[in-house]
Amino acid sequence: MSLRTTVDFILSLGPAVLMPFVILLLGLAFRQGFAKALRAGLTVGVGFVAIGLVVGLLIDVVGPKAMAFANTLGLKLDVLDVGWPMGAAVSFASPMAAALIPAVIALNVVLLLTRATRTVDVDLWNYWHFIYTGAVVHAATGSFGLGVAAALITAIVIFKLADWTAPAVEHHFGLPGISLPHTETVNWAPLMFAMEKITRRIPVLGNVHADPASVQRRLGLLGEPILMGALLGMLIGALGSVPLWNAGQYGAFTKEVLRLAVTMAAVLIVLPKVVAILMEGLIPISEGAREFLQKRFPGRDVLIGLDAAVVIGHPANMAVALLCVPIMLLLAVVLPGNRMLPFGDLAALPFYVLWGVAASRGNMIRGLLNSIIILALILWIGTSLGPLTTELARKAGWNPSGIAGAQQYTQWSGVALGSHVIPWIVLQLFQVKTMAVGVASALGFGAVWWWVRNDLREQYAGEIAAADEARKQALAEEAEAAAAEAEKDVDSAVAATSTEHE
Repeated sequence: MSLRTTVDFILSLGPAVLMPFVILLLGLAFRQGFAKALRAGLTVGVGFVAIGLVVGLLIDVVGPKAMAFANTLGLKLDVLDVGWPMGAAVSFASPMAAALIPAVIALNVVLLLTRATRTVDVDLWNYWHFIYTGAVVHAATGSFGLGVAAALITAIVIFKLADWTAPAVEHHFGLPGISLPHTETVNWAPLMFAMEKITRRIPVLGNVHADPASVQRRLGLLGEPILMGALLGMLIGALGSVPLWNAGQYGAFTKEVLRLAVTMAAVLIVLPKVVAILMEGLIPISEGAREFLQKRFPGRDVLIGLDAAVVIGHPANMAVALLCVPIMLLLAVVLPGNRMLPFGDLAALPFYVLWGVAASRGNMIRGLLNSIIILALILWIGTSLGPLTTELARKAGWNPSGIAGAQQYTQWSGVALGSHVIPWIVLQLFQVKTMAVGVASALGFGAVWWWVRNDLREQYAGEIAAADEARKQALAEEAEAAAAEAEKDVDSAVAATSTEHE
């Protein structure tokens, strides 16, 4: 069996089947025992299936309503957002896919051994983000070597950003030992922390408390996630059902609004619960990895790198993402230079606005303002990538057969692809005609990160100090227990020796 055939088979399993095997192998490598590792792996698989069901429900109900609202607005654009599956399909169909997956794994190992990263990226399915960078650079330059280099550069930057944002993953989302090397989300983090640094200094806006807990205290039932979901569902249902109202079908209009209300309420309540199932399987492996490495490499503290799906269910994130659905469609109308019609990935906006909300620590007002900046950049980048991604999709034999009317668009792109900031910058750098844009963008991105590089640790200074103290205490208790056990063994040996002499 060739390397390409083996890789294709493994990836065809999908994350719900692939991740249990990865977790099982990690558990065995970290001496967790077969039974414990198997249980952890299966629990992670169940968690991914459950998350997929909830996100699938979101896609099924939001997508059609968003397209109906777009038709109501009369949007006439020539680049269609066909969703992230196109990006994954053209990436795995690329001739460099089979080589890049083991290459990124090897790079990750080298970076870990040299202490250049703390993240062990086990999210093999989303390696397509790195392959995508290589595929578009290969398509643009014709150079296989440049494509590989572009993918590896992207991976290095993403691993470093995952390390940098880990305090927020632990203390805002409550997932210790986890990082998110998820290209299309984490590459927004520097810009979003910079936006938060600005908006926090604006009078009134900087002092308003609009996180879910504060809203619930002020508004009672109105501030609870279940009611927020219902109200946002009613808004999306009403916007997407305008044609029914205009046609005088008031009963059908009411039915659709109520259906969306209950569905969105369900999503906001169920999603955090299914993420908890996933974490039940991941936490033992994360703790086992930390213990294993600390015994052999004192002072090393590794992070398990996962898909951002594990954190999107935060109530503030979901609320802001649902508000962003009509806002993004309106932006598509008024934004100069945009040619992309948002559609396929609108239901996946919780992934893309994630760091806009996390930077504000769940403040939904500032999080929404931060996210609007993301939406504008996504539309521009998605428009820019349209020609290359359409070419790659057609070469791979992929077509959006499940999307009615998709063939009338001259180009296909996606909100997910527009979220690939680092890949887009690398693509500009690797082309002579756009190198100046690439250099300016890279310098700008680096400058933004430099400006906010210390903010994240300062923001969570108290939580980080408390967590470090708790870990030291746990290690001290383990050392004490080990010393006591050793002393007990010595006493037993001495007693046994004395008995023999007698």
